[in-house]
Amino acid sequence: MSATLAWKLNRLKAMGPAEVCWRLRQGVAAGLERRGFGLARHVETGAGAAGPAWVSPLPTNFDVVLYVGAADRLLTGRWDLFSLRNRPLGFPPLWNRDPKTGVEVPLDFGKGIDYRNESIVGDIKYLWELNRHLELVTLAQAWHLTRKPRFAEAARCLLLSWLDQCPYPRGPHWTSSLELAVRLVNWACAWHLLGSEASPLFAAEGGRAFRRRWLGAIYRHCHFVSRNLSRHSSANNHLFGELMGLFVAAVTWPFLPESAGWRARARDELEAEAIKQNGADGANREQAFWYHHEVADMMLLCLLFGRVNGINFSSQFAQRLESMLEFIAAVMDAGGHVPMVGDADDAVMVRFSREPEFCPYRSLLATGAVLFGRGDFKAKAGRFDEKSRWLLGDAASERFRALPVATVGPARRAFSEGGYYVLGQNFGMPSEVKAVVDAGSLGYLSIAAHGHADALAFTLSAGGNEVLVDPGTYAYHGQKRWRDYFRGTSAHNTLRVDGEEQSVPGGNFQWFSHARARCEHFESGVERDVFEGVHDGYLRLNDPVRHRRRIEFDKRNVRIEVRDTLECSEEHSVEIHWHLGETCAARISGHVVEIGCANLRIRMECPLELNAPEVVVGRDDPPLGWISRRLDEKKPSPAIVCTGRIAGGASLVTVVTIAIVAITG
Repeated sequence: MSATLAWKLNRLKAMGPAEVCWRLRQGVAAGLERRGFGLARHVETGAGAAGPAWVSPLPTNFDVVLYVGAADRLLTGRWDLFSLRNRPLGFPPLWNRDPKTGVEVPLDFGKGIDYRNESIVGDIKYLWELNRHLELVTLAQAWHLTRKPRFAEAARCLLLSWLDQCPYPRGPHWTSSLELAVRLVNWACAWHLLGSEASPLFAAEGGRAFRRRWLGAIYRHCHFVSRNLSRHSSANNHLFGELMGLFVAAVTWPFLPESAGWRARARDELEAEAIKQNGADGANREQAFWYHHEVADMMLLCLLFGRVNGINFSSQFAQRLESMLEFIAAVMDAGGHVPMVGDADDAVMVRFSREPEFCPYRSLLATGAVLFGRGDFKAKAGRFDEKSRWLLGDAASERFRALPVATVGPARRAFSEGGYYVLGQNFGMPSEVKAVVDAGSLGYLSIAAHGHADALAFTLSAGGNEVLVDPGTYAYHGQKRWRDYFRGTSAHNTLRVDGEEQSVPGGNFQWFSHARARCEHFESGVERDVFEGVHDGYLRLNDPVRHRRRIEFDKRNVRIEVRDTLECSEEHSVEIHWHLGETCAARISGHVVEIGCANLRIRMECPLELNAPEVVVGRDDPPLGWISRRLDEKKPSPAIVCTGRIAGGASLVTVVTIAIVAITG
């Protein structure tokens, strides 16, 4: 059985009757389009006033050298894409050639291309990333800040080459609606940065023809997205991104045929999806913190583009965005680290900032500080970053500066809808201790595409240093062994039974069975914080096992006790994994592990009922002891593993004592 056929069969198992019928209709429509029926018609875009930019006036108070340097490097043909750095792809690049593998995708009918087949498309993630046109915005920023003609001409060259090489509806860039939608947003931002209707792109010889051609492509993008929105079990961040692209395009180019209808439809659905995909407690339901950031960014862009165009979103939409930022602030430690829970693909909607130390989470909080008047967001953000300036304008930096700094303690400690709980003390201070416990669902909808098998896992930081970490994602397409490891149970700070995953994977972005976790008790007091939770992922075993975990943080002694209890009838093999940050070092003495990390000294006492702990660093087969800070990049990192066999009803206790030997800052 081919991998593609196996994926289709597995995917079918996650669908209900309504989705099966809908996908059959979509398949029939694609077949008709292949024969020329139902495609976007040729339209006369004509003259008309474009909508205003997301902020007016567009900001200019930047370190111009950063943006000119980035643009000039593109002109030499050097590109950065995920793990590829300074890759010589030429300018303009070959848009249908995968920059990672060199595979060139044929210009077949787009919807008929099997983009999961590496022999046909290479690594589709890299190819799509190149074609999102984030770099078009870089060129437009350089022109906006300098008015140097070479940057405008480069933008025109880039667009013309793409239009020539990627004809509608053929090739890999007419397959995924999300990719078209993100490209639309980058086109809209570049349009405004290049001067909108007064752009030098349109004033040069052939400018009118170029304008018509670009607007024609924009119309075809909108037509494609509007007819191919992700639905049913795929209606996650993909749907949100598609609606974002359709909305931003419709308000930027309101004179296009059907723009009014697209705008109204996208706005209404964005309102609904903001509530569906994000809980009232602010936690995104995909159970993946990077996608939480992406959806918040999408909401922010829609809010800004809508506001200047006289299209306001409801107070509930804005409140949900503010709650999402509260969640980020709550799980971020004093060092600015956000746990790498769930999938992360490093993608951004628009790459506004060129700051070398840019942090997307702090940036969202800086923007939110100004939008919502939140001094606590300001404290967590630390400064007004360049992305926030691009979004809100030069004057917003003064509004940020004028905000009084409020307490940095989390506004909420229990996120019951999302299933996350924060234990700790001295939040935002050099002596901070923060643990983030995961007792949420596996993921969103029936496929839980971006969730990891991490029930009852937790992360721990002290003094702004990451100690117990979630190791991240590493792989998406291809590299099945690594994809399965990084999202599997053994890659998380929790307990595994009989070598089985808590949830059963059914493909790179699908799970057959979902472990259901829940919190049974949470308290936070002056002397201690306590979490008690349970999950049912191992009830499917021949001898069903229910895993309970109790985590108590003793604030006086800076001590965490983790009690794992298995409710079952027979004996089972168990493994408890503890993943350390890559800067940590671990030394074993009997059942005790001494951990050093920056100015921390940590003592971990492992259960005496199990074998003496082992420290594994960078093992390939089976994988263990790795961390991935970026997609397609991994490095060795210590993992402590305790193994053994225990009988039903037994409890295993792990004690972690933290000492911060020197406090600075």
